[in-house]
Amino acid sequence: MDRYERLSTLHRLLSVARYPTPFKSLQASAECSRAQLYRDLSYMRDAFGAPIEFDSDAHTVRYQADIEQRFEMPGLWLSSDELYALIAAQQLVNEAQGGFLGEAIKPLSLRLEKLIERKGSVGKQALERIRIVRKQGRKLPEREFRAVAHALLDRKRLKLVYHARIKQDMTQREVSPQRLTYYRDNWYLDGFCHTSNGLRTFALERIKAPTLLPTVATDIAQEQLDQELASAYGIFSGVARERAVLKFSRDAARWVAEEVWHREQSSRWLDDGRFELTLPFGNPTELLMDVLRYGGDVEVAAPESLRLLAIEKLRGALKRYGLN
Repeated sequence: MDRYERLSTLHRLLSVARYPTPFKSLQASAECSRAQLYRDLSYMRDAFGAPIEFDSDAHTVRYQADIEQRFEMPGLWLSSDELYALIAAQQLVNEAQGGFLGEAIKPLSLRLEKLIERKGSVGKQALERIRIVRKQGRKLPEREFRAVAHALLDRKRLKLVYHARIKQDMTQREVSPQRLTYYRDNWYLDGFCHTSNGLRTFALERIKAPTLLPTVATDIAQEQLDQELASAYGIFSGVARERAVLKFSRDAARWVAEEVWHREQSSRWLDDGRFELTLPFGNPTELLMDVLRYGGDVEVAAPESLRLLAIEKLRGALKRYGLN
């Protein structure tokens, strides 16, 4: 842990502590020696004016409880995840202000702006200097979304018509909603389909005429949902049955080596400078879409079935360009 992270960690712990905090607890959280802890705390006190009080006999430290205003570290002491959450929340609140909750959430928007001003040290301009780009989101019918969310939260079954994108057929389903997932700027419903007697993931924009039923929804354990719907690659992953082995060129490796494609992936550098990525998958559709965007900079090495599918897709692309 570098100094920035240690100081941020110490400030966060001392800000929320209701009682003096033992040195050993701070050492463990900041991952530093006792001597380093003293140096960091002294630096916070002397350089930033942190209201630090030491109790050498009790081996504890705290922020003074009688100061008029809560102490804040100067500068931007946010992690990338915290900054993303803060700005995303502010943008989403602003987008929703014209809707049903508009008046109710205005105070929340103002509080977020004040928090950003206090943390960002550049005032309200901080909102204009940080941009979150969302792309490829599909149009979502609000009536259908509200019906699905209502059934999910009230734990009721849904009757719906599902327009499958691949087969282009429309089927009637009875579904026990389990959870909503926001993935790559689109909404999906994980549910137990009583019609097909199994767990399924439905794209919300493909759901038609959802009707709330009086029947109580069947609950599926989160562990089973994760195992059957989230153990492999992608949103329509299913159970992970195979592992894909992908070999990226030296040029593409500069980017792929720093990416996380799946929480259970493994990787290694090859002797010729290429980068090998191995990850679990079930349904190959989304995996192939992401792999083939690298064009000639990636090779599907295994399994053979996935390799043949990639070859078929590439041949189809060449044919469209008259290069068969």
